[in-house]
Amino acid sequence: MKYDYDLFVIGGGSGGVRAARVAAQGGAKVALAEEYRMGGTCVIRGCVPKKLMVYASGYAEMMQDAEGFGWTIGKRSFDWGRFIAKQDAELDRLEGLYRKGLSGNDVSIFDSRATVKDSHTVELASGELLTAKTILVATGGHPFVPDFKGAEYVKTSADMFLLKSRPERVLIVGGGYIACEFAGIFNGLGSEVTQFYRGAQILRGFDDEVRGHVAEEMINKGINLHVGTVVTAIEKTGDGLRVACSNGSITDVDMVMYATGRVPNTAGLGLENAGVELGRNGEIMVDQYSKTTCDSIYAVGDVTDRMALTPVAIREAMAFVETVFNNNPSSPDHELIATAVFTQPEIGTVGLSEEDARDKTEIEVYAAAFRPMANVLAGRDERMLMKLIVEKHSQKVLGCHIVGPAAGEMIQLAGVAIKMGATKQDFDRTVAVHPTAAEELVTMKEPVR
Repeated sequence: MKYDYDLFVIGGGSGGVRAARVAAQGGAKVALAEEYRMGGTCVIRGCVPKKLMVYASGYAEMMQDAEGFGWTIGKRSFDWGRFIAKQDAELDRLEGLYRKGLSGNDVSIFDSRATVKDSHTVELASGELLTAKTILVATGGHPFVPDFKGAEYVKTSADMFLLKSRPERVLIVGGGYIACEFAGIFNGLGSEVTQFYRGAQILRGFDDEVRGHVAEEMINKGINLHVGTVVTAIEKTGDGLRVACSNGSITDVDMVMYATGRVPNTAGLGLENAGVELGRNGEIMVDQYSKTTCDSIYAVGDVTDRMALTPVAIREAMAFVETVFNNNPSSPDHELIATAVFTQPEIGTVGLSEEDARDKTEIEVYAAAFRPMANVLAGRDERMLMKLIVEKHSQKVLGCHIVGPAAGEMIQLAGVAIKMGATKQDFDRTVAVHPTAAEELVTMKEPVR
């Protein structure tokens, strides 16, 4: 059978665009449909604008610190509108690069919602039907908001980049990395920030010592953090929102942002028409090669709910192209992936937490908490945390956790060593770079437990 395209990609995020572009570079006839903006969650309403907001929110503290180094800083103010205009211009530039990368490689672009009609057919919102030998679903995910009284007044992370002004009083609901990052952002920009989390401690899934360290520093920075707290209702008032909680308290704020998880974008996609199996959270079930239960349909990125990270989606997309178009079956590697969390203070982590490692084997823990040099003259008490988890008998480093300035930059390089199987002795043999915070990674000589 002759198809309109060799590959039809549904979704213009990082994974979908990479797969489309690389497949087309290899000679395949490719089309891609995106219903919103090219770039997906990461570029348009996630990682990129969020990191720009993190940068913006950090300058208040930097200016305070500068005074400790002899600088005289005058009157300070933050112009939300000016910042958002510059941010939007950067997102427009990035979206343009994504489009250029596709069109420059002869990928047909459809600015439209596309759904699956059958195993080889997609339907555009216009009703047009297009056929493809292979269909790749890369539709990502969206924020989840539970159903409760007043849920219609809630905003999500996707709305944060569209705000016309900075809210003075903000309630963040959730304890994951998105909630904690936005708590830091609004706190740094001058808002009064309250954060509710239903669990006993924020950042579930991360190393417990890291969780405690970050929570303590967030509180020290002025974030009003409440754990074990659930919103029961939200009511609109004359000057904002009134939030009722499970502990009986009432909180008045200007904005409530929910960051309580994400859901794969599979609703209404028509996947059942091709016999594609979904998991209980709506995620597309795939094998090690990203193939669904339909032989002609594959899926990559957040829609598969494997590991919701942009670089992972890109790796999955590259493995997909190798498998389907280069006759080289390739499975994406999801082991020992380094990641950064842009909380304030920042987290860099790779490998096992102390708790997970202890459940698997006998370990040694090396840790150091200290005040970085810059904080001394600044008069800031904030401390960094460095931590290595080491298998006792083999001395292999199983995990590395960093909390503090540039933790994300450091963990990228530490991740290379740990991915290669470095031992504690390999770290010890490495001469320290002085004076840096990172030198603590190679100078911790005795385990703390």
